[in-house]
Amino acid sequence: MKKALRRWLRMATGLAMGAATVLPDLLVLYAALLPRRRGDPPAVRLAGWERARVTRLLGDVPAATAPPEPRAALAYLAARLPVGLLAGLVLLAALVGAAYASTLLWLWFWADHFWANVFSGVGGLFLLFLAAYAVQAVAALEAALVRRFLGPTRQEALERRIEELAESRAGVVAAVHEERRRIERDLHDGVQQRLVALGMLLGRARRRGDTGELLAQAHQQARQALAELREVAWRVYPTVLDEAGLRAALEAVAERSPLPVRLDYRLAAEPDRPVAAVAYFVVSEAVTNAVKHSGAAAVAVRLADEGPALTVRVTDDGRGGADPAGGGLLGLARRAAALDGRLHVASPAGGPTVITAELPCA
Repeated sequence: MKKALRRWLRMATGLAMGAATVLPDLLVLYAALLPRRRGDPPAVRLAGWERARVTRLLGDVPAATAPPEPRAALAYLAARLPVGLLAGLVLLAALVGAAYASTLLWLWFWADHFWANVFSGVGGLFLLFLAAYAVQAVAALEAALVRRFLGPTRQEALERRIEELAESRAGVVAAVHEERRRIERDLHDGVQQRLVALGMLLGRARRRGDTGELLAQAHQQARQALAELREVAWRVYPTVLDEAGLRAALEAVAERSPLPVRLDYRLAAEPDRPVAAVAYFVVSEAVTNAVKHSGAAAVAVRLADEGPALTVRVTDDGRGGADPAGGGLLGLARRAAALDGRLHVASPAGGPTVITAELPCA
C-alpha cells in the first residue's frame, strides 16, 4: 500500500511539473514559428528537460544518448500541450475531490447541514477516486509521447541491443564456467573422496579376510557416495523437470530442503523449457543459500504470471546481508539476463531476504 501511494505521489508530482511547463511550451513554440527561429535550441533544451522529467517520475522510458532533433522536439512540445493541460485539470479535480471529501471529518461540527455534508463528502471521495486513476492514465500518455517523439533512434536501439546481447552472452559463458568449477569441486571433495575411502576399506578387508566391520563401513561409504552423486546430478539438471514439469521439480526442492518451504504456484500453464529451467535454478539456489547462510526458519516461494513475464519470488526470514555479486546470485542474474530477464536481490541487514526474478514468457 505504501509503495503504491509513493508511486502515485511521484506521478502526481511529475504531472504537476508538466502542467507548470505548458506556458513555456507555448512560448517556445511561438518563438519557433517566427522568421529565422525554426529549430530554436530552447525547444531542444525544453524537450530534453521534459524527457528527463517523464523518465524520472512517470514511466519506464528508454534513455536516449543524444539530444532530441529540433524537428522532433517541436513536434513533441506541440503534442504534449493538450496533455499538460489535461494533467492540470486532473490534479485540480483531485484537489477539489479531497476538499469535498474532508467535509466528512467535520460532520458533527456542522450538525445543521449533516446530510448536505454527507453527500458532499461522498461526492468528493468519488471525484478523488476518479482523479487517482486519471493520474495514472495521463502519466502513461506522457510516457507514450516521450517514447514516440523523443525515444532512441532505431540505430541507437540496435546498438544498445547488440551491447546487451554481448554482455548476456559473456555472462552466460562465465556462468557456465563457474557451474563447471562448482561441479568439479563437488565431485572432487565429495564423491571422489568417498570412493577413495571405499577402495581403501575394501582393500583392507581383502588383505585381512575380514567380512565384518570393514565391509559394513565400506557399504556405508558406498551408500553415501551414491547419495552425493545423485545430489550432484540433481543440481546439474533435475530429470523431473522434463518428466513432470516445473511444479513437480519445485515441490521436490521443497521436500529435500531441511527448512520448511511454502510453495505458492500460480502459473496457468507450463512455461517454455528454458524459462522453466531458469525459474527452477533461481528457486533451488535461493533455497540453498537460505539453508546455508541466512539462519532462516522458513522460506516462501511464489511463482505467478504478471503480464508478459513470469515472476519468481523467494523470501526467507533470515538475517539478511546477501551479496548480489556473490558467485551463486551473480550466476542466477546471468541466467536471467540470457533470457532478457532481470534478477533483483533485496537483503537488508536483519532481513528479510527477497530474491525476485522476472522472466519473459511470451
